[in-house]
Amino acid sequence: MPQLIDFQNPEESTHWSPINDDVMGGVSESEMRAEQGIGVFAGSVSLDNGGGFASVRREPQDFRLTGHTGLRVEVRGDGRRYQLRLRTHRLFGGAAYRAFFQPPAGEWQRIALSWEAFEPVFRGRVLEDVPALMPGDIQQIGLLIADRRAGPFRLEIATLEALDEAHINPA
Repeated sequence: MPQLIDFQNPEESTHWSPINDDVMGGVSESEMRAEQGIGVFAGSVSLDNGGGFASVRREPQDFRLTGHTGLRVEVRGDGRRYQLRLRTHRLFGGAAYRAFFQPPAGEWQRIALSWEAFEPVFRGRVLEDVPALMPGDIQQIGLLIADRRAGPFRLEIATLEALDEAHINPA
């Protein structure tokens, strides 16, 4: 399975940018950093000033996912619910395809997400009458937390890889 993001590369975390609720007056904070070859999406969610989300996005690139059946992440979480978000040119600005995952606190887990697990959303609302996710069109990958809980969060990412049909079930 092709690895899409490699945090063994010390430069990888420089390709990620935070986009938090401060864009609408909130005060949540987040960052993506590398620690010993692992990606760490961490920060603090605040519900103050109408906020409540924190996210990071990787700079756009052609991930060449045509022919793959989904994505698999190997993560260690804190028990909170996260979203893997995918952007394509087929959706308008700010819209994305999201899939939820919630790894148990403190345990490494591999989570397989088929393309069908991703739904189109804009500002938390599911979109109707938009194109289905086309894997070959994916240009950007991101992570988001918006579980309506204030406080610190930490999600560690060991791998993010494309799935082939034979690997669609979690291992």
